[in-house]
Amino acid sequence: MTDYKNRLLKAIPGGAHTYSRGYDQYPENAPQIMHKGKGAYTFDDQGNKYLDYGMALRAVNLGYADDQVDLAAFEQIRNGNNLTRASLIELEAAELLIDLIDSVDMVKFTKNGSTAVSAAVKLSRAYTNRTLVARCSDHPFFSYDDWFISSTPIKKGIPENVLNQTKQFKYNDIESLKSLINEYPNDISCVILEPSSLEHPAASKTHANETYLHDVKRLCNKHGIVFILDEMITGFRWDLKGAQHYYNIQADLCTFGKAMANGFSVAAVAGKRDIMELGSIEFEGRERLFLLSTTHGAEMCGLGAFVKTVEVLKQDNVIEHFWSYGRKLIDLMNRKSKEAGLEKYFVAGGVECSPWYATYGTDEKVSLAFRTLFSQEMIKNGVLMPWIALTKAHGEKELILTATALENTFAVYKQAIDAETTDGFLKGDSIRPVFRTHN
Repeated sequence: MTDYKNRLLKAIPGGAHTYSRGYDQYPENAPQIMHKGKGAYTFDDQGNKYLDYGMALRAVNLGYADDQVDLAAFEQIRNGNNLTRASLIELEAAELLIDLIDSVDMVKFTKNGSTAVSAAVKLSRAYTNRTLVARCSDHPFFSYDDWFISSTPIKKGIPENVLNQTKQFKYNDIESLKSLINEYPNDISCVILEPSSLEHPAASKTHANETYLHDVKRLCNKHGIVFILDEMITGFRWDLKGAQHYYNIQADLCTFGKAMANGFSVAAVAGKRDIMELGSIEFEGRERLFLLSTTHGAEMCGLGAFVKTVEVLKQDNVIEHFWSYGRKLIDLMNRKSKEAGLEKYFVAGGVECSPWYATYGTDEKVSLAFRTLFSQEMIKNGVLMPWIALTKAHGEKELILTATALENTFAVYKQAIDAETTDGFLKGDSIRPVFRTHN
């Protein structure tokens, strides 16, 4: 067998181009390298087939290698893929996003989420003439740039003057944000959070039929702070028009990526005209803001894929399928856990269109060792489930395969719980946190 792990580590820092694809995020029996994907399945270099719930870090929402999307991308490749001036598909894609998302007047495309979110932060700083960023501590990742990474345990390589520019508050805890704003009343440029992640926004305690998100926006408006919603994960999953529409909220700026083009590299920063146009050029005499300027930001194949992905999402009621399949999957996982006597040690839940699962050890505390054991046994049964991202391609057949894998996995999990250890059951090391100070 080819030693892809060491070849990857020799050629690529970390062995992959996102840390969440690194070998330390998977059990030892996980495929070291993948060859291709189709529908809800991926295949390793030996041709072994896996039912995939990772779906390219949630970037795929129709299924791998969707024929309609691939053909739309190929059509744009045949048109030249990247032209000297703005392309027709670039304009069409921009106008499509503006029509789709209620809060959006203008949009700027780029190739990855980190770049889009950092552009939103830059716009906010320019708009407010303030420096500090308030970001939600419960949402794990916003950008690889220093303003965000400085707020994680990893400080290496970040200038000292950046380390205290990002402050944190808790999701669904409006008092934590109020306290932060009171501490820095004239210094916070923007508040950034996901509309939802592991749970829905809580009901507002002061305004009927509104949520925590509305409370956050009111605070931002009161203090002249830009309100940013990061929809990298929620976009094109919660609702075709975004989680903003689902929760009846409008952000000042918002960001999209991942599932918007079914795996093609497309991301966007978008929002209100008076903020977005700070990066424009037609206002004579105005001081310039250098926003995004990327050679491949409007690459035509990705934007063609985006336009077609939206078309398929509409015509095939894909969003409704996410909610339906997710409800079935959560119920299945909890039912199989209870049947195995593991209801205290394995729990599935979350927003139905984007479920999560949690693993607990014999002390009933969250356990990465037991999460690794669960993942290891699911892989033995042909299911790759580092997390759960749903697609149009996940159907009844996939639920049946998942049920069988869960039954076999929970049989081993129960043995480890009864033995009060994963020793002898888990092969290799446990999964480790991405944000840790030392390797």
